[in-house]
Amino acid sequence: MSEAQAVMTGNVTTVLIDEERLQARIRELGHEITSDYAERDLVLLCLLKGGIYFTSDLSRSIDLPITLEFVRARSYAGTESTGEVKLSWIDGLDISNRDVLIVEDIVDTGLTLVEIWKALEAQNPATLDICTLLYKEKHLAQPFPLRYIGFTIEDVFVVGYGLDLEEQYRNLPHIAVFHPDDADRDEPTGLLNPP
Repeated sequence: MSEAQAVMTGNVTTVLIDEERLQARIRELGHEITSDYAERDLVLLCLLKGGIYFTSDLSRSIDLPITLEFVRARSYAGTESTGEVKLSWIDGLDISNRDVLIVEDIVDTGLTLVEIWKALEAQNPATLDICTLLYKEKHLAQPFPLRYIGFTIEDVFVVGYGLDLEEQYRNLPHIAVFHPDDADRDEPTGLLNPP
């Protein structure tokens, strides 16, 4: 899909990270993780729903035996964080004495990660780290050591590649900016750390 075709009707107008750059960076992350976790018992813990596309592609870029687990976390209503995180766990989650890598679509306020981190620590993993596709460089509710970051972006609301607005736009193959009011917006300058 070309960038011209990717421009949606309504308020999704700016492609921030195109599909080619996105997939290239995910392959790089996969190679790093393969090297760092060689001969270890790696569990990729996908945060649903937003992390599903990233986790799927990332897992195929990791050349190691891995286990996939899933947790559903929700803290957004529309374009704003509610400040309250709701977690739903799959049955049979077992991470005791295993190396756990949380795979997140975006780190924004950090509120979701606070709750996830506490819940996972209580299960005594051997190690616990975070891999996020996107990181908004701003003051977090609680800072976290992010081991792997795909892209650092401006503080804008983004959709696509798993990220949504009221369950819409997840299936875009790229990351795009959602503008709540097209008439009164400034164009974002782009990525803060383009590879």
